[in-house]
Amino acid sequence: MEFEVIATAPSTAARAGVITTDHGKIETPVFMPVGTVGSVKAVHMSELRDDVKAQIILGNTYHLYLRPGIDILEKAGGLHKFNGWEKPILTDSGGFQVFSLSENRKLTEEGAHFRSHIDGSKHLFTPEKVVDIQRSIGSDIMMALDECPPGTADRSYARKSLDLTLRWLERGWRHFNETEGKYGYRQAFFPIVQGVTYPDLRRESARRVAELGADGNAIGGLAVGEPAEVMYEMIEVVNEILPEDKPRYLMGVGTPANILEAIDRGVDMMDCVMPTRNGRNGMLFTAHGIMNMRNKKWADDFSPLQEDGASVVDRMYTKAYVRHLFIANEILAMQIASIHNLAFYLWLTAEARRHIQAGDFKVWKTEMVERVTRRL
Repeated sequence: MEFEVIATAPSTAARAGVITTDHGKIETPVFMPVGTVGSVKAVHMSELRDDVKAQIILGNTYHLYLRPGIDILEKAGGLHKFNGWEKPILTDSGGFQVFSLSENRKLTEEGAHFRSHIDGSKHLFTPEKVVDIQRSIGSDIMMALDECPPGTADRSYARKSLDLTLRWLERGWRHFNETEGKYGYRQAFFPIVQGVTYPDLRRESARRVAELGADGNAIGGLAVGEPAEVMYEMIEVVNEILPEDKPRYLMGVGTPANILEAIDRGVDMMDCVMPTRNGRNGMLFTAHGIMNMRNKKWADDFSPLQEDGASVVDRMYTKAYVRHLFIANEILAMQIASIHNLAFYLWLTAEARRHIQAGDFKVWKTEMVERVTRRL
């Protein structure tokens, strides 16, 4: 994997770049739709490619390992062949999912012991095993196994958690370098910076991660309960240390405003379930503000969903019709909203890139943050 920075924005740490993988190029900054089990909920692959204009999507090691299982994915020739997505794929190692099981998992030096949320069966994720699983999935970018502690964790817990994550990282990195991909193309490995909201722990973690010289680096353990301003502070602390010539991936973030603030602070890649999850519940993000499509105010509004919107559905359907679909609990409502929100997120990061290159990102971002946080 290669990464080239092609422009930077004055008075910010924002940059525009290009990541090159064997499945294609990714123009950054970029938002990555989340396809947890090998599909982005309610969105066809053709819609992701042609309407949403996604450049890369995510899969999840935990979920794909449990279902359909590694044997099926290997017989298919990897996730690209299994789901029909021909562009790059990133996989999360499953650390966050194991963390979210709380009562059904136990962390040891060996790895993460957990019970499946599907049938209660027992499993163990070691740093080496998650590399092997991601080799079988065939993602272009794989993640290291880590623990994702809550944003409210006390310092003692944060210290122990980080120490364990760093020891796991050493093992995972070593195993990655001792193994090869299964499908004839190169895979990249991203270590993850942890440390909760303690600046010194974050700095220590970032230094250890940077020393590996991996193809890219991730920032984890944010947007898990801490205030947004604290999250921004941690991003700044970490990005002062992470190398400028490698892409920086902020995991699980976030709102449109979060994304713009992260780009301002030097983040290149982001993902979040928010556009699809909130969309399925009737919340639409637009360049003019946030719409709750269940509100009665849209009942007789026959204007397009968004006249200057980024997707075909924005001009095809009216606000009144989309509201009707939500009130009637029609599946089409969820599809329209998911496509719209994802297309908007991809438009937003593409616009950020354009303004970075134009040299007026700071002014544009300040205006956009105010606009995208309005309630319409």
